[in-house]
Amino acid sequence: MTRKPILAATIALFLPALALRAAERQWFELTLMVDGRPAAEYPFRDKTYIEALRGRAFTLRLHNPTSDRIAVALSVDGLNVIDAKRTTALKATKWILSAGQTVEIPGWQVSGETSRRFFFTDTERSYAKWIGDTRNVGVIEAVFYREKPRPSQPVTREPKPYSHAEEPQAQDSAPSARQKAAGDARSEGAAKDEAPLRESFAATGIGERTSFPVRWVEFDEDPTPAASVSLRYEYRRELIRLGVLSGEGDLYARDRGRGFEREYAPDPDRRK
Repeated sequence: MTRKPILAATIALFLPALALRAAERQWFELTLMVDGRPAAEYPFRDKTYIEALRGRAFTLRLHNPTSDRIAVALSVDGLNVIDAKRTTALKATKWILSAGQTVEIPGWQVSGETSRRFFFTDTERSYAKWIGDTRNVGVIEAVFYREKPRPSQPVTREPKPYSHAEEPQAQDSAPSARQKAAGDARSEGAAKDEAPLRESFAATGIGERTSFPVRWVEFDEDPTPAASVSLRYEYRRELIRLGVLSGEGDLYARDRGRGFEREYAPDPDRRK
């Protein structure tokens, strides 16, 4: 059985006593940190949102609550933070966390010694834009995998990834050339109208260099994920449009109303 090399941080922070305030699945943790503090999270419908602050750097904190090593596939804007590739979580190059370990990933890993910091920016100035794939900007996801038992096991063929493009279609369901042309024209028109707006949505840039030495180790992961945590980030204006945050109108002001103000009795001496 062959084992693929997987990345492990050598300067990982061991902080098992940290309170797990982030979105969690079975105590596995992915936390977005700004200025050394967990960013506020806003659960809304089936997602967890974070407000992006333009120009601010952030790190991603991962926590392994188990007594064994685990592997973590970590992507930002749909790109693996280690090699900037877009793959399935199972095929992704992963971070290895030892038992009880907590580590903060500062940015895109550009070499064995250096990473370049994450920071919030507009899509048009993002790393994903430079790579040429902005389909998944605004999404951060961590998928956690346990290690297979040490005893050797029979080699099994990995199932072929499912793709909608591979679904068979009946001949009579194929659109005519005229229908396809009309659809393409509508799509092109919508794309032109929405392009400037999409380019201003929040995304992640590639910032200044920082020392972050790593080394390659072997790890044979169980193909079934132990947990998956996904965070969605947007600028405040988009969070208001989505209904995640209240706007600044009259209703917002009413919602902030209270019965008593936090004031003290006036002091005559202060008026002299």
